[in-house]
Amino acid sequence: MRHYQDHKIEEAGLNDAIQGIVKNSPWWLISAVIHAVLLLLASLITVNSGNKDLGANMQSSLADEEEDTEEEEEEVPEEEEPEEIEETPIETEEVDDHNEVDTDSDFEETAGEDGMSDAPFTGPSTNAAIGLGGGAGGGKRGRGGRRNLRAGGGSKLTQNAVELGLKWLADHQDVDEDGKWDVDDFMKHDPPDDKCDGPGGALYDVGCTGLALLAFLGAGYTDRGSERDNPYAKNVRAGLRYLMNQQDEEGCYGSRSSQHFMYNHAIAALAMTEAYWMTRNPRYKKPAQKGLDFIAMSRNPYLAWRYEPRGGENDTSVTGWMVMALKSGKYASLDIDPDAFEGARQWIDKMTDPEFGQVGYNVAGGSPARPEGLQDKFPPEKSASMTAVGILTRIFLGEDPKTSPMVKAGAKICTDPKLLPNWNEDDGSIDMYYWYYATLALFQVGGKEWKAWNESMKDAIVKHQHKEGSGSRTGSWDPIGPWGHDGGRVYSTATMVMCLEVYYRYDRVFGLK
Repeated sequence: MRHYQDHKIEEAGLNDAIQGIVKNSPWWLISAVIHAVLLLLASLITVNSGNKDLGANMQSSLADEEEDTEEEEEEVPEEEEPEEIEETPIETEEVDDHNEVDTDSDFEETAGEDGMSDAPFTGPSTNAAIGLGGGAGGGKRGRGGRRNLRAGGGSKLTQNAVELGLKWLADHQDVDEDGKWDVDDFMKHDPPDDKCDGPGGALYDVGCTGLALLAFLGAGYTDRGSERDNPYAKNVRAGLRYLMNQQDEEGCYGSRSSQHFMYNHAIAALAMTEAYWMTRNPRYKKPAQKGLDFIAMSRNPYLAWRYEPRGGENDTSVTGWMVMALKSGKYASLDIDPDAFEGARQWIDKMTDPEFGQVGYNVAGGSPARPEGLQDKFPPEKSASMTAVGILTRIFLGEDPKTSPMVKAGAKICTDPKLLPNWNEDDGSIDMYYWYYATLALFQVGGKEWKAWNESMKDAIVKHQHKEGSGSRTGSWDPIGPWGHDGGRVYSTATMVMCLEVYYRYDRVFGLK
């Protein structure tokens, strides 16, 4: 309280002092002081006003800049999720030659509307169409080919023989010319001092070129791939080009001057169809289709085929080849004669001895055909080639080897110890055509019949291939047998290679039960 009173007394004293100064000061001084105060106030007002404007301007400018920044700021797009790419598993060649059996497929029989088997010719081990020469990626290069090599009864020895045989075929092709295998003059590719023997007939160039191509296709070699991945792409491409150039307007492959030109056509048609099926190359589609059209045109009404288109005669041998080509065409989604399979079935039934199951060439239960003059050298009773054709045709047309009486009877005939493969050059028992068809047929049958046949077949074939160090013959087989004179060394080598490809060329139609 005392402090507050003292402060009031001091304030009153200060006011009295100021009033005294003002009263006692001259008027001009008071005027000057008042003006000075007014000027000071005015300047303060101006400064404040300027500061207010400046502040407003600054705020406005900052606001504008902020707006501009918001407008100019780039929109960061939302990060897109990477597109999912379904990776195809890389399938590696399995080099271990161990026994392994696939169990991830259903091998039960399924029959189509036409009575033909719709059981797949493809499977986890092969991816092949039907092929006498294999199919898409067959062989050790295809899906699981090496995986089933031992399981099917093959070995490293059989596969080495295949590769050696293919090398011989590649070395004896006119690959840089018209692309054919020159059956009677293939030895022109050999050194002058080491020429192969075993020429065949010039009229069979088309058919033997087809056989050679089927051997390459059976091992998985197509016209595609780099030289490192596929050393035979050029060979396959050249061979297919040759066949296309030999096809006439009606679709027939090769000249019709030979009595047996239908063999040439059937084998070439099969090779072209398999090549199209494996590669889906449109270049091969039209010639493959035309080849199948010629087969349809050539069939005798209600039955099968022989040497002349619709000539009225039929035989089991030509019919077997035609069925193979048509079956391949079916799986290649090409147009085929819808009645052809039933006609073939009727012919095989007609040629089969109902009591013993033996299939004849053109007489029921008869013997295989032999070239004129060679019946004594190669006795027909030492071969069951037509029975083997009959077995295979029945299976491919839908008969289950586990239940078909005729297939069982035929398999029993082929596995008679006297008819198992035996490389004996003195007794006339070597018949590569028979060995080839029976190998395909009995592989389909499986079981003890296949085991017995396979052991004899491997022993006869692998041991008698010309091994490394045999000069120009290395990898080939001598053309011994009733048909060796016609096809020569090209024929014998291609057919023996295909026998040894059976383990992975295609799955059993009805599987192993």
